[in-house]
Amino acid sequence: MNTRKCCAFVLVLLLLFPVAVLAQDDATDEAMDEVQMGAWETCETPDNLPEEINLGVIYSLSGPISVYGGPQQQAVQLALEEINGSAYLGEGTTLTAIFEDSAGDAEQAINAMTKLVEEDGVVAVLGPTLSTEAFSADPIAQENGTPVMGTSNTAIGITDMGDFVFRDSLPEASVIPGTIAQSVEILGLERVGVLYGDDDDFTLSGYDVFIEALDENGIEIVGEETFSREDVDFSAQLTNLLNNDPDALIVSALSAEAVQIIIQARDLGFEGAIIGGNGFNSPDTIEQTGEASEGVIVGAAWNVASTNPYSEAYETAYEEAYGNAPDQFATQAYTGAWLFATAIRCANSAERSDIRDALAAITDLETPLGTFSFSETRDPIHDPVVQIVQDGAFAVLGAEDMEESE
Repeated sequence: MNTRKCCAFVLVLLLLFPVAVLAQDDATDEAMDEVQMGAWETCETPDNLPEEINLGVIYSLSGPISVYGGPQQQAVQLALEEINGSAYLGEGTTLTAIFEDSAGDAEQAINAMTKLVEEDGVVAVLGPTLSTEAFSADPIAQENGTPVMGTSNTAIGITDMGDFVFRDSLPEASVIPGTIAQSVEILGLERVGVLYGDDDDFTLSGYDVFIEALDENGIEIVGEETFSREDVDFSAQLTNLLNNDPDALIVSALSAEAVQIIIQARDLGFEGAIIGGNGFNSPDTIEQTGEASEGVIVGAAWNVASTNPYSEAYETAYEEAYGNAPDQFATQAYTGAWLFATAIRCANSAERSDIRDALAAITDLETPLGTFSFSETRDPIHDPVVQIVQDGAFAVLGAEDMEESE
């Protein structure tokens, strides 16, 4: 190639390169658009909304329960950036969040809900983090006709508090039966010991569902033991249970207690499965227990290994924003913010009762949790998953068996 032809070739490349880059960016944007959550086609862009719409958010942002609340807050912030950045509620309308810290305390949750609903005048509320907090604070939202959505409340009876109370977190009753049935089928369990917290709505509710599921699967319960929140020594209860030689331990606990139970059970030489409720379902639990968590089983609403394109797009965005993978609680918080935004868009209104009605009407919406609908009782409808800790991370229980059979 002579010098003139070479220069001409380079010039052509220089002229084409920006076009190629722009074309690639467009393709990337189009790909993201294809998997961006929202009722883009089914509900027209609203034209009747104010410039600013305030959403209240109550999560446990301090203390031991912040292991759930911190990621929840991050996920809501990510969702709002996407909602506002895409003009999902129309040009000129911004959805903002007023965050309140409940610190895992029922009284603090009540104060936060009262402030948001009665003083700040928010149109809807996400949270609180714990079921115990929700049972205390949600009646205030109900009395004031304000939609409230639990994104990590799984106890029985949450939505029974009224027609303004929703949740997008699968209740234990929708997750635990499948967890027990699949664990029995794959691990051949016959005898188990049961350990549960007897002073918390979530752990008590989980205990009830576990017992019913064990009975339905014909599993012998060789012993039951209890504990209280903030207990740190479980050696006496675990020793009593392990003396009866169970195949597995069934535990209904929040993360702080679950960490110590897992570590102390392994220290006592127990090598069998430890099956937990939703309180186990955090990467932080695995990180704090290290190798002791290998073999821990927990049912979940979502797994990071999901191949759902909406989940993959969300997970990528979350990791880019915060440098780590999201957990289930963050995913449900992210989805919850988008669900409220979708209700506002479809209602073309920021009135609380209109948002409530539009929220209840959401059906078959594609989300990171899967194809999502609300039931007539305002509980979520989508498929759960059973996880097991392998090599320091949550994996889908039985996934290897499924791959081998394919």
